[in-house]
Amino acid sequence: MNKNESMSRYGPLVGAIDAGTGSCRFLVFAAETAEVLTYHQVSVSQSYPKEGWVEQDPVEIIKAVKECLDQTVSNLQQLTIDPSDIVAIGVTNQRETTIVWDSLTGEPLYNAIVWMDMRTTRIVDDILKKVRFQNKNYLKPLCGLPISPYFSALKLKWLLQNVTRVQEVVAEKRCMFGTVDSWIIWNLTGGINGGVHSTDVTNASRTMLMNIETLKWDPVLLSFFDIPREILPQIRSSSEIYGHIQEGSLRGVPISGCLGDQQSALVGQMCLQQGQAKSTYGTGCFLLYNTGSAIVDSSHGLLTTVAYQFGPDAQPVYALEGSVAIAGAVIRWLKDNMGIISDVNECESIVRQVSNDNRITFVPAFSGLYAPYWRKDARSVICGITEDTNSGHIVKAALQAVCFQTRDILEAMKKDTGLVLSKLLVDGGMTANNLLMQMQADICGIPVVRPLMCETTALGAAIAAGCASGIRKWDVKLDAAVPSDTFLPSITEDERDVLFSQWKMAIDRSLGWEPLLDEDEEMEKIHAITAPAIFIMGAMFLLIVAKYSPLTTSISRGRNFFR
Repeated sequence: MNKNESMSRYGPLVGAIDAGTGSCRFLVFAAETAEVLTYHQVSVSQSYPKEGWVEQDPVEIIKAVKECLDQTVSNLQQLTIDPSDIVAIGVTNQRETTIVWDSLTGEPLYNAIVWMDMRTTRIVDDILKKVRFQNKNYLKPLCGLPISPYFSALKLKWLLQNVTRVQEVVAEKRCMFGTVDSWIIWNLTGGINGGVHSTDVTNASRTMLMNIETLKWDPVLLSFFDIPREILPQIRSSSEIYGHIQEGSLRGVPISGCLGDQQSALVGQMCLQQGQAKSTYGTGCFLLYNTGSAIVDSSHGLLTTVAYQFGPDAQPVYALEGSVAIAGAVIRWLKDNMGIISDVNECESIVRQVSNDNRITFVPAFSGLYAPYWRKDARSVICGITEDTNSGHIVKAALQAVCFQTRDILEAMKKDTGLVLSKLLVDGGMTANNLLMQMQADICGIPVVRPLMCETTALGAAIAAGCASGIRKWDVKLDAAVPSDTFLPSITEDERDVLFSQWKMAIDRSLGWEPLLDEDEEMEKIHAITAPAIFIMGAMFLLIVAKYSPLTTSISRGRNFFR
């Protein structure tokens, strides 16, 4: 096919790599219409070596990305679209997930520690003991984040303390650290042959190592966590040319956009003006509220984060974020761990058959509670079970839990900003569930607006790439109408308040459970429990031996003789 005919049909194309927790995808958009022309998706596995630990293989991640690139190019060719029409590629990724690798060999030094991993709980406890009043918000003025296992600095500190290979490579000045975006960009732009070691401001703002005002690695934070500066990537804006793909059918195409997945969804939803907000429903649930150029310090459990920076000389835009660890993950748990459902798509039909008179409340705190509670000692509870409860009620309660957690975030945002959202923009895989969206409208009491084009996370990365200096193929229109479905509240305020009060009671019951112990702590606890018993048993044994030994008997007879 003539290349000019292809360009006349679709104009310039922009690709987006979407490296999520459960899969990697590559999508191709028409820059003039934001239409998705084709995509390919590859699942990425997770491993759980210990309770509370979550890991992924970095090699599997980059192989999945490259497979998606190659297969999508093949799809374009089958559609008689010239792959050379792709003028730029953006990257969006699961945030906080931590990878370290050898700059000389390109090999990972350990598995990627995933954002929801809780192994650093003990490190957090040790740090808080040294902080005045054990204040988890001690570093918020610098980085906008509470001291929590969630963020990359703690995961990196664990690697530096516990993995001998990491320690050796750091000593040899060959260690590189990055979140998933850095790993992808470095590999695609050459890897060991001059790959670009960079990240963007949105991903860097989730490490606890970047100063939220200067947008640079902060020496105070690096010293606090004892992180060597030389292993960190260069922080760059969300929209500029970082480098070019060095191999494959897309060789020479610039990578010119980079955003953490939740910030990317904010851009994809066109929440580019102060006061706009969106909520993304994936493995977790994340609600971002655009605060413009203002850095808002939350006093109600929300995070201050960078929303985006469109160019190295552009003013950064900030956001308040409410992060929920478990959303879609609870549905996967129902399927994989409990066997209650055989397919995640069954949820809606199962719940529609359940009566409304059995009110079960499920708090899915598998790895503690994130915003607005930030309680790592919380654990999952299911409250209100009766003899009439069946598996359908549990599924319904799991869906409602996602909605309740979103309302928790909205309540906190209302307290921090004094503003009440008139509507909630939503995106993510779970939004395909119409019943869930109706539940969300009912529980929050505001309209829920779902765009018909559901690929908003990838779209955000494409927008960032397409509007970068040197590309300029994407025209961002702030007032563009977005075709959407709207779900309106259908229950009364009283019904809504009853449901939410039950949720709050269940939250109270989930708190204060003993945190999971690592091996050293388990041994210490076992020793503390058994040592007194061993002492007592040993003392009794000695008394018995002493009583019946020949020496004791002779002494006893001697005493009787002299009486």
